[in-house]
Amino acid sequence: MAVLPAAGAPLTTSGYTLLIADDPTRVAAAQRLRHEVFATELGATVPGAAGLDADDLDPYCDHLIVLEERTGEVVGTYRLLPPGRTARRYAESEFDLTPLAPLRDVLVETGRSCVHPDHRSGAVINLMWAGITRYLHLRGSRWLGGCASVPVADGGLAAAEVWARARARHLAPPSLRVRPLRPWFAEPAARTPAPDPGPVGASRMPPLLRGYLRLGAWICGEPAYDPDFGVADFYVLFSLDRMNPRYLRHFLAGADRPAGADR
Repeated sequence: MAVLPAAGAPLTTSGYTLLIADDPTRVAAAQRLRHEVFATELGATVPGAAGLDADDLDPYCDHLIVLEERTGEVVGTYRLLPPGRTARRYAESEFDLTPLAPLRDVLVETGRSCVHPDHRSGAVINLMWAGITRYLHLRGSRWLGGCASVPVADGGLAAAEVWARARARHLAPPSLRVRPLRPWFAEPAARTPAPDPGPVGASRMPPLLRGYLRLGAWICGEPAYDPDFGVADFYVLFSLDRMNPRYLRHFLAGADRPAGADR
């Protein structure tokens, strides 16, 4: 397996180590964690063999994983699809990505992010963000994009809040907005009053999406509905050039203190 380097040193913090898995057993462990979170915990219908969340894009992806050093267990994972490995993108199944065509050769697609329920601390989320930042930096890529999911079991209140906040503060420029193929807000279940955008720390905002927005990401338009996962997916676009320099230094230096993580 490949330890993602930071100036030649392993990327570790608070009892965790971050790796890019190049061992099939580690990839399978990440797929088991994804199944545990998405299917068992959240009730999603996922592809793959029993006990695994695995699809036909997995072989083309780099699988960022976080190991608990004490047990060696995979407790966090993020899937990264760099340009050049396949012409397909997961998000194309949910959005018309035509406006992002100029970025296609420089954009890393991300997705399938999850953390074991016993390890949802700032340390794990922070370590994954440090890994993503370094991954982009080492590849020479400046752009990251992908689906950020918001559960809709609450009748769509959280999705409406995210969209209200996006329109107020985080909406991508018109040239970078994408169109959902199955708009969530066209679903009967989504017809709930939109709340006030509120402060950044509002409780309905999923921690991962909150972290994206704190780091300067854009939301590229209305969400798509994914009935298999029971979520509204927002397409999120992030550039290292928009990241607060303090956060960029933090992630590239390997500091332990969480900076965009849920506390």
